[in-house]
Amino acid sequence: MRLSLPQAACLPVVALCLVNVASAFNFQIHAHHIGLRKQSLHVQQLHASSAPDGVEDEARKLRELASQLRGEVDAFQKEKDEVTAAEQKTRDEIMAAKQETRMKYSTEVPILKGDGQTVMERVDFPPRIKDGKSSIMAVQADLPLGILLGEHEEIPGAISVDEVAAKSNGERADVREGDILRACTACQQTMETPTWQLLAGGIGQPKTKRFMFATDGRPFEEVMDAVSSNRMDPEGRAVWLVLERPE
Repeated sequence: MRLSLPQAACLPVVALCLVNVASAFNFQIHAHHIGLRKQSLHVQQLHASSAPDGVEDEARKLRELASQLRGEVDAFQKEKDEVTAAEQKTRDEIMAAKQETRMKYSTEVPILKGDGQTVMERVDFPPRIKDGKSSIMAVQADLPLGILLGEHEEIPGAISVDEVAAKSNGERADVREGDILRACTACQQTMETPTWQLLAGGIGQPKTKRFMFATDGRPFEEVMDAVSSNRMDPEGRAVWLVLERPE
């Protein structure tokens, strides 16, 4: 197709107009992008301006929660400590009660050991009188004792002190009527032969041993013999009497 001269002359003008239109369109698009970026920046600024308040609020809540948890932990630990202290107090009271009971129903007496030595030991004597209305005591009295023993009328197998002579050794040792004799020292003669005499065919020599004799359940005559046997003590020592005294 051929263009006439006037039409050809118009082409630069049309091209220029198209360029201007394109430029205007591109400018509008660029302006629109700029506006979007400004709007996005404004939104970001709004978020940035509001974020510190939100973080601070969350931090405050976390601090409050942590404080509450610490309070609960402290309260739990306090309650646990109180329970532990109460349990320990109960155990201490039980141990103290047991110790008090043991001290009430025990006493130190001379015990003859297997090697021939005599040592003082605390010995327990379960009460024969019920309801804890008694206590155990040990006394020492020289012979003659000046006391009268008999079988207890209410407690089977028990030996009681029925009478204490005035100004007697028993009275001076604080033996009282109504006491129950639980144990006493007794003496027994044995034949002791050294090893060299056994090798030589010797018969040995008599030796007197003193030991504690428990009277519970023993026949009355046997108890009387045990008390009387203290006369055999070559050292003439005082007689040990373990007594259970009614309160």
